[in-house]
Amino acid sequence: MRCRRCGKKGEIRLPRHNAIFCKDCFLVYYTNQVRRNIEKENMFSPEDRILVAVSGGKDSMALWHILLQLGYNVTGIHFNVGIGEYSAKSQEVIESFAQKHNAPVIIRNIPQELHLDVEKLSRRLRRSTCSICGAIKRYLINKITQAEGFDVVATGHNLDDEAATLLGNILGWQEGYLAKQSPVLPSSHPKLAKKVKPLYTLTEEENLRYAIYNDIEFVPDRCPLSKGASSIRYKEVLNRLEELSPGLKQHFLVGFYKKGRKYFEEASAPVQLKECKICGQVTTAEVCSFCRLMEIAKQI
Repeated sequence: MRCRRCGKKGEIRLPRHNAIFCKDCFLVYYTNQVRRNIEKENMFSPEDRILVAVSGGKDSMALWHILLQLGYNVTGIHFNVGIGEYSAKSQEVIESFAQKHNAPVIIRNIPQELHLDVEKLSRRLRRSTCSICGAIKRYLINKITQAEGFDVVATGHNLDDEAATLLGNILGWQEGYLAKQSPVLPSSHPKLAKKVKPLYTLTEEENLRYAIYNDIEFVPDRCPLSKGASSIRYKEVLNRLEELSPGLKQHFLVGFYKKGRKYFEEASAPVQLKECKICGQVTTAEVCSFCRLMEIAKQI
């Protein structure tokens, strides 16, 4: 196998691009993909203050690293949700990266600061842990971006994540989510920052390779509480289809962005945003989901 770009011995094969790259040329490809996504979608500028949500996994760590390499003004943010050894290792990896790269990072410990046990709350409400954890993190990120003056929030969602989310939303005909699914979610309220996904055209495997080639430490395991999540099943289905038809996932996702989303945007009723009467953060109800969760948590 020879690298398509330089002719040297190839190391990584990308069937969807009908390409083989050596290590150096793969890193050029990867960097160009991220740079193109940022510029094409007008995600942010060098003057913007960017908050990168980092879990400790390969995708978010790769994103943190590449944005630093590209010279952007980046601060990481990590939430320790108190899942035993998994959370402890994740925080350790993030603190080590921040020190190694002299990168600013904000770390918040949810059980200590909020006196909140995500697992107990999940059992009490009979809701998935991912749903509750996501609601808490979104709330805190919105609050921190406002308080600290960040312009943009960047997440490590990759092509596999986005295609699986799209499939799930279509199977459930989640019209509101389909109208909003995009690599860029503009600010819709002064208290809400723009949210972007610079890795949306890169796969999990490509992010893994980028992390390995750059000697980036990451937590290889999935969150132990995500077991049984529907998104994992959707990824498995899409992976089987991708093996039969390389490029299908990207065609599915990008095709939706170009041709499908507009129909859901036109059909969706405008959402009226309010400020929570308890905390003042943005919501569609009188009391935001975070404050409702906190009230229930007090009773556990």
